Amino acid sequence: MAAGCYHAAEILGLMLLIICLVRAEQNSRAKQPNIIFILTDDQDVTMSGVTPMKQAQKLIGDAGMTFSNMFTSTPICCPSRSSILTGNYIHNHNAVNNTIEGRCSSTEWQNGPETRTFATHLKDQNYTTFFAGKYLNQYGNKNAGGYQHVPPGWDWWTALLFNSVYYNYSLSVNGSLETHGDDYHKDYLTDLINNKSVEFLELQNGESSPFFMMISTPACHSPYEAAPQYENNFNTTDLPKNPSYNTHAKDKHWILRQAPTPMSHSSVQFTQDVFKKRWRTLLSVDDIVVNVIDLLTEKKLLDTTYVIFSSDNGFHLGQFSLPNDKRQLYEFDIRVPLMIRGPGIKPKSINGDPVVNIDLMPTIINLSGASPPLDVDGTSLVPLLKSPKKPYQWREDFLVEYRGEYAVHGYKGCPNTEYLNTCYPNCVCEDGFNNTYVCVRTLTKTENSIFCQFSDNEDFQEFYDMSADPYQMANIESKVEPETLAHYANRIVALSVCQGASCRLPPKKKGVYSV
Repeated sequence: MAAGCYHAAEILGLMLLIICLVRAEQNSRAKQPNIIFILTDDQDVTMSGVTPMKQAQKLIGDAGMTFSNMFTSTPICCPSRSSILTGNYIHNHNAVNNTIEGRCSSTEWQNGPETRTFATHLKDQNYTTFFAGKYLNQYGNKNAGGYQHVPPGWDWWTALLFNSVYYNYSLSVNGSLETHGDDYHKDYLTDLINNKSVEFLELQNGESSPFFMMISTPACHSPYEAAPQYENNFNTTDLPKNPSYNTHAKDKHWILRQAPTPMSHSSVQFTQDVFKKRWRTLLSVDDIVVNVIDLLTEKKLLDTTYVIFSSDNGFHLGQFSLPNDKRQLYEFDIRVPLMIRGPGIKPKSINGDPVVNIDLMPTIINLSGASPPLDVDGTSLVPLLKSPKKPYQWREDFLVEYRGEYAVHGYKGCPNTEYLNTCYPNCVCEDGFNNTYVCVRTLTKTENSIFCQFSDNEDFQEFYDMSADPYQMANIESKVEPETLAHYANRIVALSVCQGASCRLPPKKKGVYSV
């Protein structure tokens, strides 16, 4: 009898232990925050690209931290998005341009880097994951799985096939094909993303498992189609024109030198019109921000949710007489917005440290409560978000790299453009086979510079003192001491082959230049 009682007590004790462990796991999960990442397409900073988004500034920026020196490590859609997803420079994830041949959403990408994104890491931590919008430029290519391919780590999957559009497109909805036309009420892509996001959030509550959402809008990418209610906004707003607008780039890489200056009247008008259209498309993204924050508030989830807002790359309209694109090494193409709000982040705070798109992946993992993977090139921003006044050693420089795209037989409709690309409007080409470069961008309390080397038959180099010349009007490479240039060249070599922790190491010595 005594033995039976003892055995019953053992069973009861074991049951209590199991209950405690289950409750401890539930409590642990309850402490995991929700994370929402809103990503725009081609949204600049230098032409006041965030200005039209009053609600995003109020509900995310003013409610949290704004990063005034946020950069992309490569100023082009697919490579940048691949870096955002993996936390790695393009020389480590190898998606080098927007083509399938450049491994954008290719089978090589799918079998390698795509298995190690923030989505896969968050799934390992029991997050419910949601994606809606533009993924990668070649996603849906029949040579790489087509619409049936759903990247690992995603529970809810609504992804645009190929590049940004607003109407007349196809989606992969959890691996099934869904086609859309040109009815605003049913098909306008930014609003569809909005509705899908609301649908997902309606199902969440304080008892749900933690969730991660990536809301990836087509705005403000071409073809710049605004929602009907916003088509007449900003009619009297003019394109900001800094000193580089419609200016000849006489001391820069050949692809800039060949741009006709001054621009034609039609090109000037084009830049003005596109500027207004871009801003109009962003108003629908502002609507997403309002709906997301309102719903989080209604469901009492706002205080346990981080909201991140950024873009894949910047943009230019007429700078150095280049009418319309990105891809260049200049601030207008590599600076992007970044705002983050959430628990423990001081409202209306501003951080001026140099941060990069490769930092977003480790930041998201870190915010979830886990340690960032050791093989990422970026650095978690959590120390900056949570302890902005605490002494810390932050990066002094980072790599910017780009590999040019080209059309062997030329750009359609433009004569004599063999091995060039992106020749629109008026056949002004903005890319080519040797528009390939690497840069080291340095930003400290004592130095603000960028040094770049091109892979071309000129071995062309550019150097800018960003403090004295913020619009990069004068390439002073020929005036910089050779030993100083050698220091930056060595730093480019080190960063160009870095992997993981070696990408996060500071330079061996300070490289303050002299002329």
